[in-house]
Amino acid sequence: MTAALDEIAEDFSALTDSEKIQLLLEFSDELPELPDDLAEAAMEPVPECQSPLFLSVDASNRDSVQLYFSAPPQAPTTRGFASILYQGLNGAGADEILAVPGDFYTRLGLESAISPLRLRGMSAMLSRIKAHLGPSSPVPGR
Repeated sequence: MTAALDEIAEDFSALTDSEKIQLLLEFSDELPELPDDLAEAAMEPVPECQSPLFLSVDASNRDSVQLYFSAPPQAPTTRGFASILYQGLNGAGADEILAVPGDFYTRLGLESAISPLRLRGMSAMLSRIKAHLGPSSPVPGR
């Protein structure tokens, strides 16, 4: 895991379930807005998420991958997951991101606080990010 994602996991692991939900909601508020030159229509949907979520991966510099997420404010859990991935992975190298285990969310200890369906959405976000970074994937620009 990246150092930033590891730190986030440590923060979550020290909390009770209700505190974890509160922290997830705080992450939701911290998801950055999309840059003006990136339209949601040009982003990839993640249909596995229960709420609408779109992402874009700019791996033109594989040493500093840039991530962009869009989720409505009415979807705080989905926004929280996206924000965790943004804060934990944005700017990391492609190899670092590819090394993150697909079930890293278990380190957050959210299984008892969040439904398995929602956790599957978080895993799907990471899988789609990794798909853009694999050796046979094209390097999409913004």
